[in-house]
Amino acid sequence: MILAYCNQKGGVGKSTTVYHHARAAILDGQRVLVIDADPQGNITSVLTEDMQEGDVGVADALSSRSSDTLADVLVPGIWEGLTVAPTVGDNLADVRNELVISSEPGRESRLRAQLAAIQTEYDLVLIDCGPAIDPLTISALTAADAVVIVSQSKLWSVNGLAKLMNTVSLVREHYNPRLTVAGLVLNAHEAHTLAGGHWADELTAAAEAAQLPILTPPVPKRQAIADATETARGLDEGDAQARELAAIYAAHIDQLKKGTAHV
Repeated sequence: MILAYCNQKGGVGKSTTVYHHARAAILDGQRVLVIDADPQGNITSVLTEDMQEGDVGVADALSSRSSDTLADVLVPGIWEGLTVAPTVGDNLADVRNELVISSEPGRESRLRAQLAAIQTEYDLVLIDCGPAIDPLTISALTAADAVVIVSQSKLWSVNGLAKLMNTVSLVREHYNPRLTVAGLVLNAHEAHTLAGGHWADELTAAAEAAQLPILTPPVPKRQAIADATETARGLDEGDAQARELAAIYAAHIDQLKKGTAHV
């Protein structure tokens, strides 16, 4: 299964969600590939070691000026069973600009074609997209089986959901007719606040109206989640409260694997 993690708004926790979903899938015994399609390269910085400026990465696999394929740029992740297609430096931003001005036929399908050659080596592929609907995100959606939408219980999350779903519909129409929505993650949820509760209800209602599955339970706003990511540890390696948080991501992976997210 290939999942693209998307939201056109930055700061919603896409990379953090990819990190903890990857950890949960590894603990579930799955072989996991994480593709860093975000020019910021955040997921590469926490899931790999010893990457240096100038190392090959996703940019080289996507650029028409390079002969490297996705298989050529893969590196071991920090956990056994994890492989990463990394992004280091500014190369991917340059390739994004290349894709914007390129008129080369099939540029949106380049990632899909290269991923098809290695997909059978993995049980789960997670693509971390940047905070924009740009050619890199379109490439990821074209390659994916399904989208995981990472959102928060805030006003702009409700407003942005329709825009993102419009992009999914356009990709389905023009590039990838099999694309579905695997689930919506309500991230950094503050259930104890009036605003958090209100906008969570609004977002849930909007998702249900659009028949979008919701991964449960929501992820609460906890410092331990960010701390584990920044120190490249699993929540399962922490204290009892951290392990309770790890169980949330494990539940998400189980729902994604079984296709049992709530609608």
